[in-house]
Amino acid sequence: MRPPDRILICRTDNIGDVVLTLPLAGYLKSRFPQARIDLLCRAYVAPAMRHSRFLDRVITIEEAGEPADFFEQERYDAVIFAFPDRRLAKAAKRARVPQRVGTSHRLYHWFTCNRLAHFSRVKSNLHEAQLNFLLLKPLGIEHVPQLDEMPALYGLEAPRRPAVDALLQAGTRHFILHPKSNGSGREWPLDHFTALARELSTDPQIRLFVTGSAAEGSLIAQQAPDLLALPNVENVCGKLDLDGLLALIGACDGLVASSTGPLHLSAAVGTRTLGLFPPIKPLDPGRWGPLGTRAEVLCADQPCAGCKDTATCTCMASITPQQVAARLRAWARN
Repeated sequence: MRPPDRILICRTDNIGDVVLTLPLAGYLKSRFPQARIDLLCRAYVAPAMRHSRFLDRVITIEEAGEPADFFEQERYDAVIFAFPDRRLAKAAKRARVPQRVGTSHRLYHWFTCNRLAHFSRVKSNLHEAQLNFLLLKPLGIEHVPQLDEMPALYGLEAPRRPAVDALLQAGTRHFILHPKSNGSGREWPLDHFTALARELSTDPQIRLFVTGSAAEGSLIAQQAPDLLALPNVENVCGKLDLDGLLALIGACDGLVASSTGPLHLSAAVGTRTLGLFPPIKPLDPGRWGPLGTRAEVLCADQPCAGCKDTATCTCMASITPQQVAARLRAWARN
């Protein structure tokens, strides 16, 4: 099989999912150094992805226009549907992209893709980042990196932004609390975040930023006003675009979050990262844990009690503010 010169990775879902696809680009760039590796993603994700040195071009689904015209113009040798999209798959076939890779678990891929990957994400014990590598098997690539190999394959660097640097105080350790997850995972209770911030308020050298979208900020203000009122907390929800958030993550000393995009951004750029997870497959750290040289997780020891309401998950509530505070204080000393 002739080595491809132009490869497109399609991942048009959420931030964390796209971040965990970046190692695929890093590996393909090492395997085919002459190849152009492009990413097709959603517009709100693109600013962060453009900081990966392993991507030659980041294209948004919004700017790509009509998919059939896009594929005709770009003349890719291979397209990998890391996230299934019927419209894109049909357009790639219509444009006669030579190698079109998709999972066999989407019926329409049997008619639109000529390279099928046979695996189930739901039933696998592999991490999400490793599962993406199974899409390379139809191209003759069998390698699935170990988890400790993944950080070197991100190629992601946090930018510097003067407006972000102006938020920082000399001689102070800055940590990010990202309480919400846009519904992507089980969340740590807001009153636990409040208790954590209150406990850390006794240390004048620790300052906390609360991050999130404007909508998440409004929700936090309604449900946890005491958190935002603490003197050691600065609310920057809705004040930063994704590029600015990535800059803040890179400038701070650590981040705490449940399973959500900023958690994976933090791990990818090498910032200290603490992920809070339930012991529930496939929501556990074995599938979605942050992968980074300075990434850690806390997960409930006991089996899941079977709670259905994600807002009152007893597994997440069993992770105590004291446990998290101990990790942050250890980071502050190092």
